[in-house]
Amino acid sequence: MNLVTILLPLLAQASADTDAVASAGNASRCAEPTTQQAMNYCAAQEWEQADAALNRQWRATAAEMRRMDSAGVPDDGRPGYFSELLRGQRAWLVYRDHHCASVGNNARGGSMQPLLVANCKTRLTRARTAQLRELVDWPN
Repeated sequence: MNLVTILLPLLAQASADTDAVASAGNASRCAEPTTQQAMNYCAAQEWEQADAALNRQWRATAAEMRRMDSAGVPDDGRPGYFSELLRGQRAWLVYRDHHCASVGNNARGGSMQPLLVANCKTRLTRARTAQLRELVDWPN
């Protein structure tokens, strides 16, 4: 047995332990962030969570729209369910990114700019997630 074989598992465990401690520390500092850096970090974490939820809902909604397409789209010359959903989502992503960049410009070049952008993206992303959910739940 060589030294690399012995050290690799130990280093991997140490890295995992460090990541766990860092995550716990970051979660506690997000309870009441006191510095701009912490606020920016926490807003980015919240945005990532909202984006992950949006991606899960996107997959479910896209699958339902594809199912509806496969059930038979009327031959009325209009696009199918999924293609309209995809066009709308692509347009929404462009809107979200540009709108939130504009919101961030209220603190252009300042340390608060990332916070404004992340909060904007979180808010719009949560709203879009609800809209995608409504497409699947309709008419309920």
